[in-house]
Formats: sequence, C-alpha cells, structure tokens
Amino acid sequence: MSLDPHASAEAGHAGIEMPHGSMRDYAIGFVLSVILTAIPFWLVMAHPLSAGVTAALVIGFAVVQIVVHMVYFLHMSPKAEGGWTMTSLIFTLIVVFIMLAGSLWVMHHLNTNMMPMPHDTRQMP
Repeated sequence: MSLDPHASAEAGHAGIEMPHGSMRDYAIGFVLSVILTAIPFWLVMAHPLSAGVTAALVIGFAVVQIVVHMVYFLHMSPKAEGGWTMTSLIFTLIVVFIMLAGSLWVMHHLNTNMMPMPHDTRQMP
C-alpha cells in the first residue's frame, strides 16, 4: 500500500488521457477566431450583400467559429475522455434540435389553426 495521496487518484484515471493543446494550437485557434469574427463584422458594417444573405453568412461563420472553439480551445475530439465528451455533445445537440423543431412545429400549427379575429370589433357579438 502506497502512502502517496496522489497514487490512488492516478491509478483510478489511468485509462483516461486528457488532451493538451500546444502553443501552436492555441495560436491557430486564436487567428481563426479573429478571422471568423472580422469577416461577419465587415459584412454587417459595409453592407456588400443583401440582408438575408448577410444574415445567412453570419450564422454560417458563427457555426464554424463554434467548431473552432471546440476543437482548438476545448480540445474536443472523439478520443478525449474515452469519447464521452463527444457523446455528450451529440446528445445535447439532438435534444436542442428536438426542442427547437418541436417549438416551431407547435407555433406553426397554433398560428394556422387559431380562429381569425375580425378587424372590426363592432361585428363581435
């Protein structure tokens, strides 16, 4: 039996390897984050495209930036923590998608199935 207090803690986590980023990884992530922030900022400030296209591009850049942050700063990969980090992310995305899709479906059907209100309130009984 070892008297080292860290020996038992290290023995319990022997199969789990935490990924660590290098300074190069952090620099790449930082540069990508700056670029992925500057381009949408320019699109909004300069108005080179229509409002709908600009909004779609800003959303696209936001999704790409989320992935960059997860890979370069949170070190999420299928190998991290035995795959449990990626599994929990996928589960969370599925739950969020179900909630959003269900909410939009309910709101759409409420909007189409509600009784229309007359514009002239004098016609109401």
